[in-house]
Formats: sequence, C-alpha cells, structure tokens
Amino acid sequence: MLKKLDPKQRTLAVLVGVVLTMGALGFASVPLYDLFCRVTGYGGTTAQADAGSDVILERTINVRFDGSLASGMSWEFKPEQTEMTVRIGETGLAFYEAYNPTNRPIAGQASYNVFPFTAGGYFNKIACFCFTEQVLQPGERIQMPVTFFVDPEIVDDPDGKFVEEITLSYTFYEIDLPEPAAQAALTPEQPAKTTEYN
Repeated sequence: MLKKLDPKQRTLAVLVGVVLTMGALGFASVPLYDLFCRVTGYGGTTAQADAGSDVILERTINVRFDGSLASGMSWEFKPEQTEMTVRIGETGLAFYEAYNPTNRPIAGQASYNVFPFTAGGYFNKIACFCFTEQVLQPGERIQMPVTFFVDPEIVDDPDGKFVEEITLSYTFYEIDLPEPAAQAALTPEQPAKTTEYN
C-alpha cells in the first residue's frame, strides 16, 4: 500500500506510524516496567505472598523502617518502630502511623521500595497498607500494619547472601478522593433530628 503513495505521502505515513508506535510503547512502558520490577525485585520492588514461609532459618536479619511524604502531602507519617531483627523466613509485623492535621479529608497512596535492591525480590509482604488507598478524615490518626518475611532463598543468592540489613521505605502521595469520600466531604453534617412529644 505504501508503494502506491507518492514519496511525500509515504514519508508522512511512516512518520505517523513511528509516532503511534512510540506513543503505544510509552503508554505500555509503565505497567510493563512495574510488572518487570515485581517479578525480578529490580529497583527494590518487593514481592507479595499469600502466607508466611514454611521454612524459618536460625540466621537473623535486621529490618529498618523509613517513612516520608511527597511534596505537598499534608499528613504526618512515620514508622512506629525504626528497626527490628527477625529470623529469615519468620513472619514480622510492623506498624506505621499516619495523621491528618488538616480540616479536610485527604486520600493517600503509598509507594515503597527495599534497599539494598538485591534484597527486593526476597522481601515478601503478606499484608500491607500500600495495597489500597487510604482516606483520613480531619484530625484522624491511624495505625497501619505491614506483615512480611524475608524469603530463605536469599541465603542461596550470590549477592543476597551477604545482606545483613534491609531497609523498607514508604512514601505517601496525595491522590484524588474516591467518589463516595469526595461526596461525603462536600456534604455538611446534619445535626441529629429530635422528635418532641407533648
């Protein structure tokens, strides 16, 4: 079909095809990169597990916890413990605290990573507040748990077997309020109705 076009039209068709292909690749790159990171642990992306490990080793590893906020996020956010020592394969439970000091509801989503990056694929989260959106009402303070274990296979990894400390970091970003919460934020609370009987 391109042969039937004159040279200018053919060049234009090729350029449009290149632009559309690059746009499609750009659009797909974020989910593909995210999938790649989750599968390989690249960039400190953690793994997810449905249950704890069946194998618990005697060797221990120190897990440090870090919390930060993206620019413009009005919450206060911090880990309730800065570190803990767990046996490799043992299920650990840590808590983070978030507080909304403002006079408006704020929704947030946490991103996370693990350092060193070589440990990312071996750090398994069973349950985590980062899997869902969080909405805090004005003045609300909550504790958010994260349940995790370090996969015993880390001791067989040529690089991972030398890891003695892992840092789990979370950063909270403000996101748009989910529809029901957004509607509730716009609707002023009505005083409770009382019925008087004479």
